[in-house]
Amino acid sequence: MIPSPASSEPVAGGREYSTGLVGPLIAIENEKDGSLLVWVPDGTFLAGEKPPFEVCLPGFYLSQACVTNSQYGAFMKATGHRAPELAGHGAPIWEQGHFPAELADHPVVCVDWNDAQAYCRWAGLRLPTELEWEKAARGVDGRHFPWGNEWDRGNCRHFDNKGSETTACVWAFGAGSSDFGCFQMSGNVWEWCGDSYDTRAYDRYRKGDFTPHEDTGRRVARGGSWLNHEVTGYFRCSNRHHAMNTFRDACFGFRVAKDPGRSPNPPQARHP
Repeated sequence: MIPSPASSEPVAGGREYSTGLVGPLIAIENEKDGSLLVWVPDGTFLAGEKPPFEVCLPGFYLSQACVTNSQYGAFMKATGHRAPELAGHGAPIWEQGHFPAELADHPVVCVDWNDAQAYCRWAGLRLPTELEWEKAARGVDGRHFPWGNEWDRGNCRHFDNKGSETTACVWAFGAGSSDFGCFQMSGNVWEWCGDSYDTRAYDRYRKGDFTPHEDTGRRVARGGSWLNHEVTGYFRCSNRHHAMNTFRDACFGFRVAKDPGRSPNPPQARHP
């Protein structure tokens, strides 16, 4: 059951938890795939940079963490969808339809945008828009990183602290969580968004034009990954990356979103 966004009380199908950042929040478990979804309320936030600008979004749900290998395995079993065993860059984690047991709670990688869409259809969810992703990552005050304005190398997984690993457990680096309780919106894996990539999107958004861009064959990705060095700007919440719809890479994954109602269409942004 989806609760009323205005409700501050725990509801059936949800649990109360504390991030240590903004106090108790409500996480609702999606029945189909077990994703924990946190409520990001209606309102204005600061998007972009140089300078940042105001955008007002309807409320939405976003998963606390990226989809894991375990979750993706359940999706494959239920649908017969292909395994993420090929990569345009890097070594796949999966082999012959299976992943190492110790990586069950790591984000699934080597999934292209179409794979992510297929998972969302199965789970009754969707990919977030890039503006939804940005709001959930940086809060309402225009901060540079989910945790604040200053870089902290210990708050996310990146190339310079990965050691012999690549990805990290999706529940690691809790100190780097966003104000809305979302884990690892900087680092670990690039995250697919629903939007078709437009180089001038911020120019349009700044003017109040939120019309979906025509399909370019490329989709937006956000957040930076374990493959990126900390000296880069990839981990800033406003950074925009992109790749072909069919790109499968060892540092690309995704998280899921949901509308408060039953409509399958993503909410439309509106200019304040």
